[in-house]
Amino acid sequence: MRKIFILFIGILLSAATCFGAGNDLFMLIGCMAEPSQPGMYLYRFDEASGKAILLRKVNQIANPTYINFTKDGRNLYAVSETQDGKAKLYSYVFNNKNGNIRLLNYQLTHGDNPCNVWIDADKSLAVTANYFGGSITAFPLQRDGRLHKGKLFQFEGGDPKSARQEQPHLHCIYTSPDNLYLYANDLGTDQIYKYDLVENKAQHTLSLKKGTPASFKLPAGEGPRHTEFHQNGKFAYIIGELSGNVTVLKYNKGNLTPIQTIIADTLNAAGSADIHVAPDGRFLYVSNRLKGDGIAIFSINVKTGLLTKIGYQLTGLHPRNFIITPNGKFLLCACRDSNVVQIYTINKENGLLTSIHNDISISKPMCVKFTEIHETYQNK
Repeated sequence: MRKIFILFIGILLSAATCFGAGNDLFMLIGCMAEPSQPGMYLYRFDEASGKAILLRKVNQIANPTYINFTKDGRNLYAVSETQDGKAKLYSYVFNNKNGNIRLLNYQLTHGDNPCNVWIDADKSLAVTANYFGGSITAFPLQRDGRLHKGKLFQFEGGDPKSARQEQPHLHCIYTSPDNLYLYANDLGTDQIYKYDLVENKAQHTLSLKKGTPASFKLPAGEGPRHTEFHQNGKFAYIIGELSGNVTVLKYNKGNLTPIQTIIADTLNAAGSADIHVAPDGRFLYVSNRLKGDGIAIFSINVKTGLLTKIGYQLTGLHPRNFIITPNGKFLLCACRDSNVVQIYTINKENGLLTSIHNDISISKPMCVKFTEIHETYQNK
């Protein structure tokens, strides 16, 4: 009996060594997958050590290539990126104490290949960007997070002679720092569409109204893909998938004004993908695909918002998406064609990346998201 007790204590101590108290996060990875295959993988991630433990796999959904938690971590939304007229947005209850995931319902997006989903902080509206649908879809939410039928906003334009800008290709949905405006990046027409967010507190609803101006035009051939605002709320950074440029935008009362353009993809591969600001606001990271796959690294002048390129980190193939841990210690890169999520430490002084050689092997990873664990969760 004493030997069993000692063994049990040893296991607990080993777990405590791997996962420090208070450092754990839930990490969910969305992948390209058939409905019969696992498409979402839930891990427990220690943002002190960079170690991850697989908790469960979720199937039943085709190609959950983009996923998002609500701000409180109690609901989860996943797109089903298909091009068959049956693309959907799925709604789940997420238990942020034990990691259980339960399907609530789903709705058709009525736009093919939804590749991004945004949810407002009060959980009254979800919006998808539908790449081959050339549209966005706004879904009112019920109190428990269920989806009502969506309202489609269809866009027009594009060059029929162009291979990748022949029609609108919506790619990213995001809000202004003051949460008054919603933006949608259109890779196909080089525009950023703007909507006013109209709140009805009595009915707990949020709706979209065409903004003034209705859109901001970028130079031809930019192919705006993803955007992230700086923590100070004064600047936004947008990556052009086709140009490989980062455009720095000054934000003022809903308006976005370009103040700098700097190259992230020097090989002209037309495959730039994701963009994120470090939590301390001092560095910017941009992923590039198709040639020289990797992450371009920039320093940020916090006063002016302007960028200086300082490095480049080669990664696995097709780094479509990456994420930075809330404490700013690690960058995790989903490399679709290498079937791996790579984990890098971030040097807090110079912003450069170093692999910890503790990659997560996973089939066709496309998106990585974190949410907090609200009580100590033991993997039993």
